[in-house]
Amino acid sequence: MSRSSRALALLAVPVLLAAGCSSGGTDGAAGEDGVQVLASFYPLQFVAEQVGGDRVEVSSMTPPSAEPHDLELSPAQVAEVSAADLVVYQSGFQAAVDEAVDQSQPAHVVDATAAAGIGEGGAHAEGAPSGDDEHAEDEHAEEEHGEEEHGEDGHQHSSGDPHFWLDPTLMPAVADAVADALAEVDPDGADTYRANAAALDERFAALDEAYATGLAACERDVIVTSHEAFGYLAERYGLEQVGISGVDPEAEPSPARLREVGDVVRTNGVTTIFFETLVSPKVAETLATDLGIETAVLDPLEGLADEDEDYFTVAEQNLDALRVALSCS
Repeated sequence: MSRSSRALALLAVPVLLAAGCSSGGTDGAAGEDGVQVLASFYPLQFVAEQVGGDRVEVSSMTPPSAEPHDLELSPAQVAEVSAADLVVYQSGFQAAVDEAVDQSQPAHVVDATAAAGIGEGGAHAEGAPSGDDEHAEDEHAEEEHGEEEHGEDGHQHSSGDPHFWLDPTLMPAVADAVADALAEVDPDGADTYRANAAALDERFAALDEAYATGLAACERDVIVTSHEAFGYLAERYGLEQVGISGVDPEAEPSPARLREVGDVVRTNGVTTIFFETLVSPKVAETLATDLGIETAVLDPLEGLADEDEDYFTVAEQNLDALRVALSCS
């Protein structure tokens, strides 16, 4: 069995554990329709669904297949924030959600920014995403370049990467916080919520192991992406991210930036430019054609393009794509 096969096998075992624990929600729900949970976008919706099981009804403020960065909420959606039994969101990521939470003051809230120990700009509370100091300095320089080259996008996350959920080691803290909050809302389900969170935590640990094993021996370590959504993933697994655009996926790269990316591709022997599912791939495809290299999907997991997939299936696909592009053994 190859190293990658063993890594995926490690991931599969805790999935069964989580499925078994989730069935505990059949004991009954807090009310006729269950606990009403409102999540701001997909990764947090997924965590709430997995932790809550059958005892909760989870909905998302961000529509399926929608890009969450520039979400706008209707008055009816703002009212839903106030009415929800629990709101799970990431402060500093979606300005409209921050405003709705501040305005509505829901009784029970989980802020993933606080739970995961990151700052509103996306960095860890004690500094940049985890990694050696030299790489952290490179990351900071890249962020400064992104602001100068691509311009401010007007959001709180413009100076940092908010995509912490791509580092699976940061997700258990969010799952545990959701379990604690649900236990306050629905004390009868406290044991179920905490068991489900523990099973989910094991799945995140197995995913981390799969990535660490699968990316341990690669010919290259530079990934070129359509926008800078993979800083946490890159830091966790010893990769270097080079984004065509900055953190804002809608930002248009300048000709100078395109030339710089081309130089990176040629210098580092990059074979693939990654584009995303929820954003137009036109710039990435055009640049790849000009450079004579391939394109592939690397999904930032901001939302799902296919309802038959979930956080873990997409993460596995991302790992496969990285292993091919980086020629990992």
